[in-house]
Amino acid sequence: MANHEQSFIGSIDQGTTSTRFIIYDHLAQPVGSHQVEFTQFCPKAGWVEHDPMEIIESVKVCISKAIDKATADGHNVDDGLKGIGITNQRETTVIWSKSTGVALYNAIVWMDVRTTSICRKLEKELSGGKAHFLESCGLPISTYFSALKLLWLLENVDAVKQAVKKGDALFGTIDSWLIWNLTGGVNNGLHVTDVSNASRTMLMNLKTLNWDETTLETLNIPKNILPKIVSNAEVIGHIAKGWLIPGVPISGCLGDQHAAMLGQSCKKGEAKSTYGTGAFILLNTGEEVVKSNHGLLTTLAFKLGKDAPANYALEGSIAIAGAAVQWLRDSLGIISSAKEIEELAVKVDSTGGVYFVPAFNGLFAPWWRDDARGVLIGITRFTNKSHIARAVLESMCFQVKDVLDSMHKDAGEMGEKKNEKGQFLLRVDGGATVNNTLMQIQADLLGNPVVRPADIETTALGAAYAAGLAVGVWTEAEIFSNGERMKKDTTFSPVLNEELRKKKVDSWCKAVERTFDLADLSL
Repeated sequence: MANHEQSFIGSIDQGTTSTRFIIYDHLAQPVGSHQVEFTQFCPKAGWVEHDPMEIIESVKVCISKAIDKATADGHNVDDGLKGIGITNQRETTVIWSKSTGVALYNAIVWMDVRTTSICRKLEKELSGGKAHFLESCGLPISTYFSALKLLWLLENVDAVKQAVKKGDALFGTIDSWLIWNLTGGVNNGLHVTDVSNASRTMLMNLKTLNWDETTLETLNIPKNILPKIVSNAEVIGHIAKGWLIPGVPISGCLGDQHAAMLGQSCKKGEAKSTYGTGAFILLNTGEEVVKSNHGLLTTLAFKLGKDAPANYALEGSIAIAGAAVQWLRDSLGIISSAKEIEELAVKVDSTGGVYFVPAFNGLFAPWWRDDARGVLIGITRFTNKSHIARAVLESMCFQVKDVLDSMHKDAGEMGEKKNEKGQFLLRVDGGATVNNTLMQIQADLLGNPVVRPADIETTALGAAYAAGLAVGVWTEAEIFSNGERMKKDTTFSPVLNEELRKKKVDSWCKAVERTFDLADLSL
């Protein structure tokens, strides 16, 4: 390791429900952090929004508090902060005024489904239907992606229409919004995005890594509102005056799932699953763009420098994972805190035949059914809240298994790296992985080991790695040689017998089928 004892890297992790700022030392150990939760607005059924200005304020608070904590512990962060990495909720879309810096509408969050009618219209009008843009961007037409949210804003918000007409509108995902504000805002702020976030808009060509002119023309999206695309590890710009850390370079930026993949040091053939509000499974396919025939997305993994080769990935996105636990807590009152779900679930050794499919706003990979709605089936007089709690945990794990089964089919035997026992290891991270029962259920349903790192905050770590790589704090070899770190990991091995596993999976598939075509149920 190079001698960087006085080097620190900051990581802004802007998630779906909170913002964090974590400061890492030269050994990639956190020395100070702070987290702020912000408001999630649901103005109509299926609509989810954030206030972009509140997100900026949350970043300011987190930077200040994290630096205070690190300084109080004796770290000279002011002199040693070498770079800032940014990671963010990906498809969340915002448009703002270039001249005033004010957002022209709330940020439309990735899980928002208001664009369903736009999706249906495009599927009917375009020759390829739902798969029309797959060849260029690797993504199906879905409410999930930013381009559709942008179309809704262009069609429905007068302030957006006027700003576009005047040449005063800037579009971006949350990374673009943060970078523009951090680098000066109305005073020459930089309008950029990185390749991983751009790959989730439906507008970037996966091979050229540029905005796809044909797609822009088809969707009638003006190119002048789009940000410049950069790599994940390069000096993008510097923090402007007015912020607590002026002059520090912003040297890394990745969408949250790509950052987690880097934080887990996933090489070609290795996969990770992040359990947050949703769950996101990515398999690194190396420099090869692998098309999916089984309901997955083809996306960019990371590009670690201007001249570095791009690594690609197969991804399965699950809309509702940890959000189902929040629903149990906030909407049903079955638990009073998220950690209580494990205490409740371990009181029974099975769900008693209960299956829960959290298709609150439809199903993402590998089903892609926006007409699906949540179901809880198999209820008998015997069912109690412990069975329901366990069924909620199982629902996360079944959904991950569905995605991994599709990955196995798409990548084939040669596309996956296995251990000496011939097992495919799933690396896991995210807040929900502290739940040992959840992790054991996951291993049992997969029939493969699940490996949890000692530091489960791999999203923030991945952004720090990218930023540190660009400014010379770490080398790529150091980031990917994770042998020492893995000695501290926890491995969950499967104990469920194959016959019972198969029966449970068959029952789950029946439950999933019951969710289809329920979007029009009368209120």
